[in-house]
Amino acid sequence: MTKTRILSALALIVCAGASSSASWTNSPPATSSGIAASKITGDYIEARTAAVFAGACHYNGELVTTGRDAIMAWNFQTGDWHGVSLAGVRAMAVVTSDSNLGDDSGARSSELVVDSRASAGQAQAVADLIRTREAAQLGTITAVRRGTISFSDTAHYYDVACAGFGSMTVDPMPDNECCKQPNDVWYSPLSPVPDRKVGYTQVASYTAGAVAEPWRRGDENGAFYGQFEF
Repeated sequence: MTKTRILSALALIVCAGASSSASWTNSPPATSSGIAASKITGDYIEARTAAVFAGACHYNGELVTTGRDAIMAWNFQTGDWHGVSLAGVRAMAVVTSDSNLGDDSGARSSELVVDSRASAGQAQAVADLIRTREAAQLGTITAVRRGTISFSDTAHYYDVACAGFGSMTVDPMPDNECCKQPNDVWYSPLSPVPDRKVGYTQVASYTAGAVAEPWRRGDENGAFYGQFEF
């Protein structure tokens, strides 16, 4: 089976609400102490340097030329990790790969920012959670730092930014168009989002330049959003 057919099949499964990421949320994971962590939930937004919802020709044209980078943001609402409440904490990450992010074999590296308003304990807990639960998606996290993160969600119109790091402005697609044409959704979110939606990227940018060259994308169906669950 070709990669295109495999990814198309995965898109169908995701849109039906039974994506592989949903299997991560069946039960809370055990911490290193053996105590089950509470379910951790919140808002998630991700923008890639490739269209995630497009026709087959567009997808194939980008598969080997772009789509190696993504910017992600989490707005934690409930849950704790190693006994530390994560409610109210925000975090952002940028990941870069040797190949399109749809190819799991590419070497990946990433940079993580935790909101400066989080306590030291919360920042450490969020960094440990993301290292633990997102290891395959983010690869080697080369830097973790603090920064002021703004995260606005107004009826799924998202504005997320961290000065000196990156930003995203993402709109919802009208009438949930992505789920009316599931064969044209080519990827899955990099974080576990059981009921993901495709968003329209007005603009997304990475400016820090620590793990990759700065980049800027926009005017494309290049985003995912929804409620994450760890």
